[in-house]
Amino acid sequence: MKVRLIGITGGSGSGKSTVVRRIQENSGDCLLIEMDNYYKSAPQVNNDNITSYNFDQPDAFDMDLLLKNLDDLKSGRSTEMPLYDFVTHSRRKEIVILEPKKLIILDGLMVLYDERIRNLLDLKIYVETPADIRFIRRLKRDIVERGRTMESVIKQYMEVVRPGHYNFIEPTKEYADIIIPEGGYNENAMKVLFTFVSSILKED
Repeated sequence: MKVRLIGITGGSGSGKSTVVRRIQENSGDCLLIEMDNYYKSAPQVNNDNITSYNFDQPDAFDMDLLLKNLDDLKSGRSTEMPLYDFVTHSRRKEIVILEPKKLIILDGLMVLYDERIRNLLDLKIYVETPADIRFIRRLKRDIVERGRTMESVIKQYMEVVRPGHYNFIEPTKEYADIIIPEGGYNENAMKVLFTFVSSILKED
């Protein structure tokens, strides 16, 4: 079985998850790897000192472990993926055993940052969405899903998320094979993706 890997990146709140969901709905059986699970533990972080640790720069991620997991899967081997708790900002004790599939989707902020990881990708996608829309989406998500206060979300966005986006994430769109404005709601771009995914799934 030939394993194909699609990397999807873009700023926080850009709509990456919508693109992923639509690919999953269209392709059926595929494996999703969320890069967020590869954050390094920072248990000292809370609502009051949220900017004491910068989650929006490459060193916040365990790139070496991600690379190993992806290399295992592309080589047809099972591998162990960590899980991350965004309430405690720590890696959980549990792990997930991943089995290789014909189509694997890697979703995350720094998917295109590391050259070693880029070289494993068969298709590189950058989702581009205006900053105000991304911020509103992030604000809603962090309050509802991650137990954050509005004040801490705004502080983190202004001090680390926004500069992190322009320093480390947006520049990586030069490596993208496809740039999708407005994410999963761009029907023409999604049709191109569905055609690519369909061709992969038909391969032996």
